[in-house]
Amino acid sequence: METSTFGRDIALYTAARIGLLVVIAFLLTLAHVPLLIAIAVGLVLAWPLSMVLLRGLNARIAAALTERRAERLKMRAELRGESSE
Repeated sequence: METSTFGRDIALYTAARIGLLVVIAFLLTLAHVPLLIAIAVGLVLAWPLSMVLLRGLNARIAAALTERRAERLKMRAELRGESSE
């Protein structure tokens, strides 16, 4: 995965999680819940919901991080003079 795609996925995931928090807090404020409490409840609810609703995007980010780690380990081995065979 190239860096621009990875950066885009991270930005999209972050925006989606913040959007989920905003929607939850907004719905709670419509139900006359105080704003700070609505934000706190939104934070608690947005985390598990994002794990379910954003599963595909989260999997792409996890795969990209795994790929980046493997490339970094390979470069370190090459710098130490170890063969990559």
